[in-house]
Amino acid sequence: MSTTPAGSAPAPEPAPRDGAPESSGSDAPDDTVPTGGAGAVAEEAEAPVPEARRRRLIVGTFALAALVLLVDQLTKWWAESALVWGDDPKPLIGELLQLRLIYNPGAALSIATGMTWILTIVVVIVVVIIVRAIRRIGSTGWAVALGLLLGGALGNLGDRFFREPGFAEGHVVDFIDYGVFVGNVADIAIVAAAVLIVVLSFRGIGLDGRRHVEGGDAPAQPAEGR
Repeated sequence: MSTTPAGSAPAPEPAPRDGAPESSGSDAPDDTVPTGGAGAVAEEAEAPVPEARRRRLIVGTFALAALVLLVDQLTKWWAESALVWGDDPKPLIGELLQLRLIYNPGAALSIATGMTWILTIVVVIVVVIIVRAIRRIGSTGWAVALGLLLGGALGNLGDRFFREPGFAEGHVVDFIDYGVFVGNVADIAIVAAAVLIVVLSFRGIGLDGRRHVEGGDAPAQPAEGR
């Protein structure tokens, strides 16, 4: 039998001891998300390159490549009409830069002169790789680099295909004499592209136009306008 008289108030709960936390009176879970601990890295969603911008970059890349190809072929045509193979160099900037017409069966510095077929195949593979890479382009800098590279490669590849002594064995027209080697406009475009690619890589700007942070513990950031 209960010893509590009927109708009496319930006994009060004991007061908490000193230092003990008081109950909030609610059993609901705390939805507060911690702001981060030591070594935590906030992840940010990256906005993809807008499709309209990507299309403009692709068109610009191919347009630049076409321009380089056109200038290269026009200057080669001029060189063949204005210069004579075997003649002494014509000074352009003293002996530092001269004009001299040669037909190069090999690569730069007359390397692999007896391997024209192999060089042609290598350049075709390079062109295919460049065209495939252009589809993912999202950076103005990379658009310029790949446009120069593609135009230069196509300029020399055209010589391989359509000049003497035959298909895929044609000799490249070189006429800009630097003293150490003789080149052409296509070679200038290729070297400029290589330098630009190195600069973009050192700056961490990827082909997709995003800046990649070294170490991988921070999200890549968009590098708009580069």
